[in-house]
Amino acid sequence: MKKWVTKNGYEIYQIIYGRSNSFLLSNGEKFILIDTGRENKYKTLVQRIEKLVTDKNALEALFLTHTHFDHVENAAAIKDKFGTQIYVHETEAEFLRKGENPRIKGTNFIAKVFTDLFGTKFLSMCKYRPIEYNHLIHDKYSFELLGFNAYAIHTPGHTVGSISLVVDNQIAIVGDAMYGIFTAFPPTAENPKLMIESWGKLLDSDCTIFLPSHGTANSRDFLQRQYTKYKKRYGL
Repeated sequence: MKKWVTKNGYEIYQIIYGRSNSFLLSNGEKFILIDTGRENKYKTLVQRIEKLVTDKNALEALFLTHTHFDHVENAAAIKDKFGTQIYVHETEAEFLRKGENPRIKGTNFIAKVFTDLFGTKFLSMCKYRPIEYNHLIHDKYSFELLGFNAYAIHTPGHTVGSISLVVDNQIAIVGDAMYGIFTAFPPTAENPKLMIESWGKLLDSDCTIFLPSHGTANSRDFLQRQYTKYKKRYGL
């Protein structure tokens, strides 16, 4: 498993790879899981959690960057198994409760054709087991009471309720707020301009590493270049 360690010793493990990444944050005693990946990764997900979390009650929180199926298909099963508290942005709480997906909109020609013609039908085929949330996030939310120098911020654009987790003001786990595959600009975003503005919000932190749900880590320099490029392209 890949691992990052912050200046104050917080550990971030990448426990699911492939189509959709999942991360586990540790302060040495407690843990926060960030996204859960696809249903077919459940066995691997649990095995890797249990390898690191010897007391299942120590898995304090499941942080959902947004409610697309490839991020939340295992959320209900994880809550059942570990008794984990679910954190989600308030604008996507009803999607989670219904097991439904926020809409998708292509950002390039091929993706636009697909989402315009098949997006609604595709998402209707990708419903997941509904789950009740425990905590709603609005604009900013601190995890200090759980023992973490970490906070959530609202980073909309990919979806209306996309959120990112900033750890030790050094590493941000960003979901689909950006990609990590040659470009930070994902093939789908409900509101690309808003997403670019969210990059600016992330750059306002002191973070030097940005961990997306698809692809590999982005450096601060890389994100700054992408931010400058796409701000100009979209007239921001």
